[in-house]
Amino acid sequence: MPQVGIYHDLIQPDVRLMLAEGDQAGLREFCEALYPVVVAEILDGMPPEEAWAVIHACEISRQAEIFEFIEPHQQLELVQAVDRKHLSQLIEVMSSDDRVDLLEHMDEEQVEQLLPLVAQAEREDIRRLLSYDDDTCGSIMTTEYARLPEHLTIREGLERLRQQAPDRETIYYIFICDEDRHLHGVITLRQLILSRPTTPLDAVMRRDVVSVRVDEPTENAARELARFDLLALPVVDDQHRLVGIITHDDVLDLVQESAEEDAYRQSAMEPLENSYFSTPLLTIAHKRGVWLLALSVMSLVTAAVARAFEAVGDRHGWMECFYPLVLASGGNTGSQSATLIIRAMGLSTLTKKEQQQAMWRELYTGMILGSVLGLFIFIAVQPLFGHSALEASVVGMTIAVVVTMGAVTGSCLPMLFDRLGMDPAVMSNPLIASLSDMFATAIYFTVAIVLLERFFF
Repeated sequence: MPQVGIYHDLIQPDVRLMLAEGDQAGLREFCEALYPVVVAEILDGMPPEEAWAVIHACEISRQAEIFEFIEPHQQLELVQAVDRKHLSQLIEVMSSDDRVDLLEHMDEEQVEQLLPLVAQAEREDIRRLLSYDDDTCGSIMTTEYARLPEHLTIREGLERLRQQAPDRETIYYIFICDEDRHLHGVITLRQLILSRPTTPLDAVMRRDVVSVRVDEPTENAARELARFDLLALPVVDDQHRLVGIITHDDVLDLVQESAEEDAYRQSAMEPLENSYFSTPLLTIAHKRGVWLLALSVMSLVTAAVARAFEAVGDRHGWMECFYPLVLASGGNTGSQSATLIIRAMGLSTLTKKEQQQAMWRELYTGMILGSVLGLFIFIAVQPLFGHSALEASVVGMTIAVVVTMGAVTGSCLPMLFDRLGMDPAVMSNPLIASLSDMFATAIYFTVAIVLLERFFF
């Protein structure tokens, strides 16, 4: 995002100048004229005292809007540098999901000291949202939704909506509920505006409402929002009572976070909790080093397998030059299969039947690819490297078997990890490649023994 750097480098010096001159009017205009996210980006890297001096120049509601876009690690720094009374006021006006995200990053003792200063209604809402498990729909929902009873007319509904609107995160969807909050239907703001004023709400509302349970995984919410192209999704409890909504911006954050985690894991490292530049070097080294150590252990196993066939390699020294080709073929094929399966699992939950179909498809695909590549290598090795047909057949047959094995391994392991309750993305490309190297080494020398020594010598 190059624009972020431009804003930061060009405007932050002016902000610091306004602070030095005590220009409160200029600071207030800075906070109110720019988008909150831009203000938050410009404040990035400033000492907490300076950042608070800028934020304090505007109204508390605007402070909350800016604070919600500040990076989590900087939010915690700001929390430590402000008095609890002001922080409690800020938390009260923050959106419910954002303030819960903040409190989840804070120390439990600090949260317990802060909550008594928050208004009772907001305090109860915070405790309820904090009670939901991470990675469930309840943990990312907001309770600031628009709700109307179905016995009203369009005119009456619009009047009540005007009263609710200032305190709601979105009013594009209005949910129709009874007194006990049982969800009966949904109506859009567009329908409210275009319908005749005397028409009852229940005559216009849609009754087959797409919803998710509060204890469902967050991936289900993201999938349903994308599937039905919605702006918000209602969250219900086990009695189908409306308890909150998940908006599209929350899901975008979730999808981005999930994609980042998968990218990290597929590169064989643990995800970073904060941005790269705000993460200490020792933390980065630890997250990368654990996986590198594990991969090194697997490479040692591969070396041990190669050593077990050392005598075969000594008798057929020409095999050494094709060793990288054999390893690369299995690793590349396994990585392709793992990527396809992980992507399919990310789009929808695969049933047992679909998982079996996927394994068979990858087996057949691997056999096709292995046969074609093996034949190509068999034909190419003889004229290009001057080897006999028998020696070329060793390499070609090994490629055929290794590619088939790589396709099956790359497809089965992510599904195995998923059944064990682990993230399939942990089955990263480097890990697949390391496993393929072990198998490919054993296959290569075994094929050589069978073809060169047992059948013809």
